[in-house]
Formats: sequence, structure tokens, C-alpha cells
Amino acid sequence: MDPLSIKIKIADREYPMKVEANDEAKIRQAGKLINDKIKAYRSRFGIDDMQDLLAMVAFDSIVEFLSSSNDAGLNEEQVLQKVQDINRLLSDAL
Repeated sequence: MDPLSIKIKIADREYPMKVEANDEAKIRQAGKLINDKIKAYRSRFGIDDMQDLLAMVAFDSIVEFLSSSNDAGLNEEQVLQKVQDINRLLSDAL
């Protein structure tokens, strides 16, 4: 499949990109989320410096990513524990 040429506007700048068709919606959604966070920080803190706003959005995004990664790890541990418990019960039954 040939990549699509799209433009994403982030913080009043357009960025040309080549993306796979099945990734286009995700890419556009990511751009929208970034712009929404910029707007929220601008209104919440009254900051107009775009570099500061982008740094805050980047920091916030990494914190969210790390939090969700840690939560996913806990879920995997819980599933593994349940599987081990089931295996032990089956072994005892046999």
C-alpha cells in the first residue's frame, strides 16, 4: 500500500507527513489531542510562549504514558497470577 501524504497542524504550524492509510485516523487524532492540550494549558495558566506550552504537553503526555504502562503491567501480573492459580487447581484435581 502506498503511503498517504497528509498535513497535520500542530501549534499553528503545518507538518507534512507520509502515513499508511490505516494509521491516518490515529495520526490526526494525535494532532488534535496535542492542540487540545495546548489550548487547555494556555487558558489554564495564561501562558502564550509556544515552546513552554509544547514542553508542558510533552511532559504531560509522557507522564500519562508511563502511568498507563504501569497499569498495564499490573494487569498482566494479575492475569498471570490467575492463570497460575487455575493451573494449580487443575493439577490438584488430577
